[in-house]
Amino acid sequence: MSEFSHLSNNDQPKMVDVGAKKITKRQATAKATMFLGKEIISLFENEELKTKKGPVFQTAIIAGIQAVKKTSELIPMCHPLLIHGVDVEINIIDEEHIELFCTVKIEGKTGVEMEALTGVNIAALTVYDMCKSVSQEMFIKEVVLVKKSGGKSDINKE
Repeated sequence: MSEFSHLSNNDQPKMVDVGAKKITKRQATAKATMFLGKEIISLFENEELKTKKGPVFQTAIIAGIQAVKKTSELIPMCHPLLIHGVDVEINIIDEEHIELFCTVKIEGKTGVEMEALTGVNIAALTVYDMCKSVSQEMFIKEVVLVKKSGGKSDINKE
């Protein structure tokens, strides 16, 4: 018998049956830390950079929200979920780095960790796309699940 919930007894892929689970309030927050460099950060005014493609952070926030809603289409074993709320936040933390956070909330039978992680990754990639004409020295340093509540186990790495 497999230790992984996404494998059947004969080690074939399956989607976990969550039918018997209780509906609970669930929330997850993921964080990405990204190096943009002084050249890009210096171009920001009032926590935003307007480019020919549009405002960087606003566009990344919308992309992160869209990504949350598409997670089950991208990751094969993720259940489609009725998302109650998504909050994407982006902050400049010093002269070279930004932090991005994606928090997802539902009332359901399965968690939203993958949705939060997908949202924060796509938001970070959108920042890269929006700023690559200035510099391609950017990189995503870290993506981590920082908080999860409402399921079998809670996580809090804040």
